[in-house]
Amino acid sequence: MCDYRAMRTAELTQGAVESRDGTEIGYWKTGQGPAVVVLHGSMESARSHTLLAEALAGDFTVYLPDRRGRGLSGPHRPDHTVRTEVEDLEAVLTAAGAEFAFGVSAGGAVVLEAARILPGLRKVALYEPAIVDNPTPHREWLVRFDREVAEGNLAGAMVTSMYGLQLAPAFLKVVPRRLMTRMTEKMLVKEERQAGADAITMRKLAPTIHYEGALIAELAGTFEVFREVPADVLLMGGSKGLAALKPWRDTLEKVLPHCRRVEFDGLDHGASSDPGGTNPGGSTQAVGRVADELKSFFRRS
Repeated sequence: MCDYRAMRTAELTQGAVESRDGTEIGYWKTGQGPAVVVLHGSMESARSHTLLAEALAGDFTVYLPDRRGRGLSGPHRPDHTVRTEVEDLEAVLTAAGAEFAFGVSAGGAVVLEAARILPGLRKVALYEPAIVDNPTPHREWLVRFDREVAEGNLAGAMVTSMYGLQLAPAFLKVVPRRLMTRMTEKMLVKEERQAGADAITMRKLAPTIHYEGALIAELAGTFEVFREVPADVLLMGGSKGLAALKPWRDTLEKVLPHCRRVEFDGLDHGASSDPGGTNPGGSTQAVGRVADELKSFFRRS
């Protein structure tokens, strides 16, 4: 079992690589042993998995890259696609000499696509990968999202994405949109008051949601191509995770040639991430449970 007392003790060092189009992709690194690259999800950055990295650091060298538009990494470009994300990940994998990767939500979708087209990945773990059946709903909400961002209404854009990505709990669906927007703006202001000068706040992360929606739309309905994945896959989710994604994990389990499925009782969509910010329901115990499963999977020959 994961030693929770050992968490927050590993030292993180900073590094960077250059992706194929010349964009710098920065990362944090800790631990010793075989390399594992951890790719974060939406409204997160590399530092969102600090606890997980520290839980794995006794057995693995853990790389935490910032996906584009966040933290240590360069900006998105107009021609950004899933292939761009895979190339960014490939640059980190190559520098690390890594055969293992773990991806969460949209990051999980990138890791799975990388496992399909990159020859070097031997084992990949996914937590509630954001692969769905229908691209149309995401293309529709992105139109409103982009307009609100252009108008400087980031709180409104975040509300739009919350509904578009089906992240809103049932009780919030009856709350008027204007009230939700005001509540979100207050939450953003409160976080900024409490955050340090270099903190990657929700307001800074909000514009990156466009690329998450576009990524989900691009990969939607592509389940059959993942029959080509040669890597061993650990497919994980939580009983309190995103209900909209669970049916598609069932589909992925059927098409992936080498798949092990784990569903954690009581864990939600943010189980692997540090608590706080966009993951207020997170806990050290949840991170530890995911870490234990990852250790077992990546150690297995």
